[in-house]
Amino acid sequence: MKWLRGVSGRNLAVASVLFVVAITLAPPMQRYFAQRAQINALKVQLHDSQATLDAARNELAKWNDPAYVASQARTRLHYIFPGEHQYIVIGAATENSKQGQPAGVISTDIPSGLPWYSKVISSITSTNVNP
Repeated sequence: MKWLRGVSGRNLAVASVLFVVAITLAPPMQRYFAQRAQINALKVQLHDSQATLDAARNELAKWNDPAYVASQARTRLHYIFPGEHQYIVIGAATENSKQGQPAGVISTDIPSGLPWYSKVISSITSTNVNP
């Protein structure tokens, strides 16, 4: 009990009161911070939901416009107005396709005088390919 000689009764009482207060306040403080985190998460979710709702309202407003509906029917369903002629071009190059570039690298050293299946196999397994 040597360590108790330098500690007065008053300091021991203050320390024990602070210890009891800390133990008493720890669970409510933990719940408070957990609830604050949950509230912040719900606010973010509410903001995201509000943005999605605004986008849906804007889309609905577009669909209330007859010109927009007609343009969507023309592009999506290929509808035409009476008296118009519709032409659909199949196999034409689109904006997304790479024009002027081959689909793959072409091998140049294919042996001649072999059956066609040997040429195909040698074109696939050729190691001297120019990138």
